[in-house]
Amino acid sequence: MHTEDIGGKTLEHWTVDDVEQALRDGKIILIDVRTPQEYMFEYIHGALLAPMAGFDPAFMPPQTDERQIVFHCGSGVRSRKVAEQYLAAGHDRIAHLDGGFAAWKVAAKPYMGTDPATGAPRKVGG
Repeated sequence: MHTEDIGGKTLEHWTVDDVEQALRDGKIILIDVRTPQEYMFEYIHGALLAPMAGFDPAFMPPQTDERQIVFHCGSGVRSRKVAEQYLAAGHDRIAHLDGGFAAWKVAAKPYMGTDPATGAPRKVGG
């Protein structure tokens, strides 16, 4: 993980390993900001969906020192924009998955995909 100062507030860029471990330990709330269609075909198990198109920082779950919010998208571009919106809304710290879901897949981390033969969900990777 590395951090970036944005107007005196902290944007954390988490690696796929950081996110995987924190998710396993129950230390983060992982929020997917992709579209519902993207989420429908593949998603990180345990991630909540809050699409960027309707994002409102006021409706995010509370973030604590014990359980931090981490945003993610397909490549890291949308999650960074949402994280910046979150900071602009008066919060001091937020994180996002650097490289997004693409980096997650390249690292062969587990996720839920869609079986092309049946359309049923199936575990991929891991």
